[in-house]
Amino acid sequence: MEWNKITDISQLEDINIASESEKIMIFKHSTRCSISSSALNRLERNWNKETDAVKLKPYYLDLIAHRDISNKVAQQWNITHESPQVLVIEKGKCTYHNSHMGIDYTELMEL
Repeated sequence: MEWNKITDISQLEDINIASESEKIMIFKHSTRCSISSSALNRLERNWNKETDAVKLKPYYLDLIAHRDISNKVAQQWNITHESPQVLVIEKGKCTYHNSHMGIDYTELMEL
């Protein structure tokens, strides 16, 4: 899986703009949490880079290293912060989000 890493808060505006023409998936990961590692592993294990990246452009946010960006994600798309958490952004709006064991590859591919 080839992640687009979010390391600068200005990337959120780029994501917003890109979401006008493609679905964006943001995975917020806590590197200190075993549940987060498990959710990330399940997603990466199932991901088919040839077909899935066409459906969802994947972005990865290490929220331990970039808590300010994680807070801005919650504010910008009007969601409660959770970890791990996956969001789908379409046309500048968060159209789907889930967290913890609710993060499901099959469900994401059906969006």
